[in-house]
Amino acid sequence: MGAGLFSVVGTLLLPGLAALVQDWRLLQGLGALMSGLLLLFWGVTENYSDVLPLSLGVGWGPWPLPLLPGGGGGSRGHPHQRCRFPALFPESPCWLLATGQVARARKILWRFAEASGVGPGDSSLEENSLATELTMLSARSPQPRYHSPLGLLRTRVTWRNGLILGFSSLVGGGIRASFRRSLAPQVPTFYLPYFLEAGLEAAALVFLLLTADCCGRRPVLLLGTMVTGLASLLLLAGAQYLPGWTVLFLSVLGLLASRAVSALSSLFAAEVFPTVIRGAGLGLVLGAGFLGQAAGPLDTLHGRQGFFLQQVVFASLAVLALLCVLLLPESRSRGLPQSLQDADRLRRSPLLRGRPRQDHLPLLPPSNSYWAGHTPEQH
Repeated sequence: MGAGLFSVVGTLLLPGLAALVQDWRLLQGLGALMSGLLLLFWGVTENYSDVLPLSLGVGWGPWPLPLLPGGGGGSRGHPHQRCRFPALFPESPCWLLATGQVARARKILWRFAEASGVGPGDSSLEENSLATELTMLSARSPQPRYHSPLGLLRTRVTWRNGLILGFSSLVGGGIRASFRRSLAPQVPTFYLPYFLEAGLEAAALVFLLLTADCCGRRPVLLLGTMVTGLASLLLLAGAQYLPGWTVLFLSVLGLLASRAVSALSSLFAAEVFPTVIRGAGLGLVLGAGFLGQAAGPLDTLHGRQGFFLQQVVFASLAVLALLCVLLLPESRSRGLPQSLQDADRLRRSPLLRGRPRQDHLPLLPPSNSYWAGHTPEQH
């Protein structure tokens, strides 16, 4: 959600930067330069000593690290015993632990502890227990277990959840071309639709921040998909007969709902996919959304001759996505799955929670006369 808000800020600032530069080549070069700076920050490393005592009795903080050859007791190792550490974008310790890379996870966790100002003797009982568990895992020397996205095909439920979320992201990204086409005659200027879409994306993110946590992911995704399909069907059936303000309202509402569907599909995917392949699964869902956005340029290339058929296809897919969302589990207030087996345990829950049914009770209570002639063992 935070990255989406930063994307909106960049979208709003882009026309001003283009007006200042007044040359698309220079503007493209500035974008490439900023991307290159991010790559440089990704590669910046720091050297630090990871020679810390293994025993908890020494008391060197909550993340004790194994001794390297040449180090001893509670002293630091030799200066040449250093390791490289990403400064701004470290690897996820949760993913490292889930894939069996305990040594790397211990180094990163110790770096986090140092950055938080944790010094010798500051460890608590909870931190010591976690350090003990990490030490036991490191003593077993587990081999790293890397997982391929093809491993989803061997799951029972996770592959279906990923397929549904990718499908909803595809529909949310592709159906926007229909709403933009309906919006163009109502807003003839060039800059107003551009800023309107950026504002609608910000509004969709704020809406998700307010509703996704209190109402749940699946009901909000269901609502967004339903509004998207309904607005598309109304524009498809009565765009020629509806007044202009109605067409404008339905177009804006459809753009808002489709933005919310795309953003929530990505958030949902990050909570449904297990830690071992969360990055790959989230990338597939985001890729499906970008593939759907290719419908807009394709419509322009064909001279808008097949726009009606494209609108019919995406309206039908939106209705189908509405039915598929009902099969998704609810991930709110649940722990993130670590393995493929944990992700398969995420089952679909009832959409509306009511009072539990008492089907296990007998229809009529037993009479005392029936039990009068029976012994306790027969009871």
